[in-house]
Amino acid sequence: MEEEREKKHGFFARLKEGLSKTRQNIAGSLDRVFTGYAKIDDDFYEDLEETMIMADIGIGATDRILSELREQVRERRIHEPEACRELLIGNIREQMRVAEGAYDFEEGPSVVLVIGVNGVGKTTSVGKLAGIYRGQGKKVLIAAADTFRAAAGEQLAEWASRAGVDMISAPEGSDPGSVLFDAVQAAKARRADILLCDTAGRLHNKKNLMEELRKMDRIISREFPGAKRENLVVLDGTTGQNALAQAREFNDVTDLTGIILTKMDGTSKGGIAIAVQSELGIPVKFIGIGEKMDDLQKFRPDEFVDALFDAGMETAAQA
Repeated sequence: MEEEREKKHGFFARLKEGLSKTRQNIAGSLDRVFTGYAKIDDDFYEDLEETMIMADIGIGATDRILSELREQVRERRIHEPEACRELLIGNIREQMRVAEGAYDFEEGPSVVLVIGVNGVGKTTSVGKLAGIYRGQGKKVLIAAADTFRAAAGEQLAEWASRAGVDMISAPEGSDPGSVLFDAVQAAKARRADILLCDTAGRLHNKKNLMEELRKMDRIISREFPGAKRENLVVLDGTTGQNALAQAREFNDVTDLTGIILTKMDGTSKGGIAIAVQSELGIPVKFIGIGEKMDDLQKFRPDEFVDALFDAGMETAAQA
């Protein structure tokens, strides 16, 4: 228990360090607004709105957060702008809550389809997830369904080896659907708890690739109807609002159940974590801050907001 707490504390410290540019972008800009006005008026709210949108929090999320803030200010008869800071942080925290049951798929048998555009970190995310669940004593199987990218199979095989799990693969150029079919049969035969499926990076505007994704989705539904389903889209945190557009497109093709945000270390666009959940109603479930096996962990909203606004480590210690 103590070791687990130390691990979470260490991840929080790395998260806080990784979000330093985002913190400067968001928290620093918001503090300027809070200290730059003598009273709460329309100019104050307008400046606050512009600052949040420019910080990649998004228009929809900003509207919801500020509507709640206006209501709280009226109800509590608050007049000083600086008195709004904690209220705003609390509202952001609420926007990022992960619903109860969001991780039910972990108690398999389950099939986890990991999708996204090229270069966002799908393969490494699959490998890290395998390590997480193998470390929990679960029987994990990986499907190497990215048969297009050269050396994709070799890269995933290396991650599978590091995680200590088996992998189902086929030669480069094989039909991804057939790989997935074989992997599903193997998962059932071996009584795997979790089948993690790596997929080819596809541009969200390429119709044929998106159709292939629909086909893979149908294969899982047909061949393993009793499995819990999880469709995770991997988004590169450094791309800001473009990540939001990608998630929308993928959600039209397959029912997304969660988001993996990668490359959150060193980006100034970490506000996208607030935007994607609020705008799409799809929870951020995992967050990546580096290349090591334990640099991908479950998304904990309280820790994220504490790191974003330079709060202490109490949340991480209590988790």
